[in-house]
Amino acid sequence: MLNKTNVKTLDKVVIRFSGDSGDGMQLVGNIFTNVSAGLGNQVSTFPDYPAEVRAPQGSLGGVSGFQVSVGNEVHTPGDRCDVLVAMNPAALKKNRYNVKRGGVVIVDIDSFKEADLRKAEFKTDDPFTELDMKAQVVEVPITTMTKSALAESGLDNKSIVKCRNFMALGLVCWLFDRPLESVERFLKAKFARKPAILQANTTVLRAGFDYGSNIHAGVSTYRIETEAARPGVYTDINGNTATAWGLIMASEKSGRPLFLGSYPITPATDILHELAKRKDLGVKACQMEDEIAGVCSAIGASFAGNLAVTSTSGPGLALKSEGIGLAVMAELPLVVIDVQRGGPSTGLPTKTEQTDLMQALYGRNGESPLPVLAAASPTDCFTMAFEACRIALEHITPVILLTDAFIGNGSSAWRIPDADEYPAIRPNYLPKERIEQGGWRPYERNPETLARYWAIPGTEGAAHRIGGLEKDCATGAISTDPANHEKMVELRREKVARIASDIPLLETVGADDADTLLVGWGGTYGHLRTAVDELNRAGRKVALAHFRYINPLPSNTREILHGYKKVIVAELNTGMMADYLTMHFPEVEFHRINKVQGQPFMVEEIVSRVNEIMDSHNA
Repeated sequence: MLNKTNVKTLDKVVIRFSGDSGDGMQLVGNIFTNVSAGLGNQVSTFPDYPAEVRAPQGSLGGVSGFQVSVGNEVHTPGDRCDVLVAMNPAALKKNRYNVKRGGVVIVDIDSFKEADLRKAEFKTDDPFTELDMKAQVVEVPITTMTKSALAESGLDNKSIVKCRNFMALGLVCWLFDRPLESVERFLKAKFARKPAILQANTTVLRAGFDYGSNIHAGVSTYRIETEAARPGVYTDINGNTATAWGLIMASEKSGRPLFLGSYPITPATDILHELAKRKDLGVKACQMEDEIAGVCSAIGASFAGNLAVTSTSGPGLALKSEGIGLAVMAELPLVVIDVQRGGPSTGLPTKTEQTDLMQALYGRNGESPLPVLAAASPTDCFTMAFEACRIALEHITPVILLTDAFIGNGSSAWRIPDADEYPAIRPNYLPKERIEQGGWRPYERNPETLARYWAIPGTEGAAHRIGGLEKDCATGAISTDPANHEKMVELRREKVARIASDIPLLETVGADDADTLLVGWGGTYGHLRTAVDELNRAGRKVALAHFRYINPLPSNTREILHGYKKVIVAELNTGMMADYLTMHFPEVEFHRINKVQGQPFMVEEIVSRVNEIMDSHNA
């Protein structure tokens, strides 16, 4: 056991790795997260990529960060970090407000030369005084020590310097008593085909750990309490990977082969990457030439009997809109995944927002209703991807699933479920007896759900045509009759509305006797849940209702909203969900908390605004 004199025992801690986009911060952050998850800690991560493809080295625009919260009852990556690793002055300056008062800041002092300070726009040669850092600063010659540790490695200087991120990781592992054996297992898997790099990184990792145990700097070190977890196999998983796996589970449970027609776009591309690996499970992942081809190929696959999916982000959703309208008119099962990012246009490709809600609900020509779902966390992406597929196949409709860059790139510890934890999916196939009776028409419907029957091409007696022109509700032939068109519009609308009876009721968490309700949707769940917990501990009676099903809304939504004196809607846009709820419930006054900065909420922001709104009401 190491001799540590200033040990803080915490329920959870927050660490942020930060440096140039080529410094390997995402890699070491992910490894630290995986090791912590393997020890039974709950984790939540926030990879913060620079918006520029390759900003000048050492500049403020090129800073890349990876923040992780580790411990118990972890719902967010944390507002501010207990430990910041800053590999250069730009990383320090960019993250000066992200460090808790009294926290630990580890800097590579070798990267704080005069030229480095000028790149980061410092005005003096003393960056710590200039920034008025209220933290325990540990100046470590990380680059020098890395070169010394690898002096006999035979690697060139450029390759040696690339290893310095593992010197920093070793030091952080010492701070948090993370076992190096677990880290080394990840290194072996990552660099199995590069033995020289594997050996170099392992050597530097241990050097960083040993340096930490010998510096006698008097800085705080940390012990993280661990609660007993539900038995099972756990892994660290990000939202995009969880989405892909949820689609695969739905394919298994429905008996339909999975087809993804997609086009690479930040931050959704990893869904395509993950599914492209799964040919062994019968997955067909096709990278198409553009977004329109992506959705149209999926529509063709759906007609042919596949569980059809297309993935994108906001700009691609706009391009796919006409194709999605075709799927609404043809009434084909289709899952459209939108990993939201900052907009409009190219906007902020690597940053997170919730600004595609209205596009998902209404961004098509004509009356074009479809179900809209939203995942609440990285691990919830698995469940909601499965749910999107279930609704699409059982109700024969296109479905849009909204995630976002925060939960798509972020990760959490996830218990791999048993197959029997998820129900069988029963597509609304054309009944065999209906074929035997003869005279079937392609727009005949299930009388309970109003879903059109799905006739797989090649089924004897079920030859049919569908398309984008309006159809006669009885014969399925092309129709321009005004009354028929209105009837078909109402049927398609009612079909979506009836899905409300096939989704869970809206639930609330927080104070049972609360008179204030905080409302959210999608990937803000962790921040809002943590804010409600903090408010309740402070004696403020607040509850949380978080929407994962948006169209149709859960059938008890009106009852829930009417149960509170004050309703506050918090979202990462200018008020889209609040506007949508006002349309449905005009009698309810909705107060608003909004943020559109390309960054997730901070818990303290939510707590402060809720307190302001509650106090203004009571004044």
